[in-house]
Amino acid sequence: MGTAEFCRKLVRKKVLSQSDLERSSLDRCLSVLDLIFLGVGCTLGAGMYVVIGQVARDIAGPSVTISFLVAAITSAMAGLCYAEFASRIPRSGSAYVYSYVTVGELMAFIIGWNLILEYVIGTASVARAWSSYFDNMIGNHISSFFQNSMPIHVSWLSEYPDFLALFITLLLTVLLILGVKESARFNNIFTSINLLVIVYIMLCGLFKLEPQNWNLEQDEVKFWSLASVVA
Repeated sequence: MGTAEFCRKLVRKKVLSQSDLERSSLDRCLSVLDLIFLGVGCTLGAGMYVVIGQVARDIAGPSVTISFLVAAITSAMAGLCYAEFASRIPRSGSAYVYSYVTVGELMAFIIGWNLILEYVIGTASVARAWSSYFDNMIGNHISSFFQNSMPIHVSWLSEYPDFLALFITLLLTVLLILGVKESARFNNIFTSINLLVIVYIMLCGLFKLEPQNWNLEQDEVKFWSLASVVA
């Protein structure tokens, strides 16, 4: 195979006929509500309870609401892009299929592996956060036990093997194997709980509002930052 032929294969595009678009071996058993909850559930990860607090405390401060607005607009634009792709190419496969049809095989290969990496990292981080929350609830007994018995002295790894996070990942994997409808029902339940928790936090936060934080003088900002560090 010559160089020219190899390069042509890297940029060749997948051609889908009308019959290919209409035919699918997957069971289309999800309702509109299931799809909405799947989309909402993807955005309500551990970052909602960890990253937002860190950003508000250490970086954005009261202007974190503006950060929410920017993130919301960006998410809406990304959602519109995906909606346009899905209307043009109504096939399963997300960005992999879209890039395969429009750009070529090489970009589809790269994007496909990026999607796998994204899901692996996302699953690991959420399982790790859930394990950390549960460990904190029971007085950090799990982390203390494994740090004393099985410590890991590697800078870019965790301090101990998190078997609870592994168990959570395997449990959810089994749930996914049971079927799409069952896993969607499970997702709907926990997404509803997530939404209720967020509404509860917002209602509680209404009693902590301090409008004067939007008009702080420079000296007050320095004093507030110093006080937060001391606290």
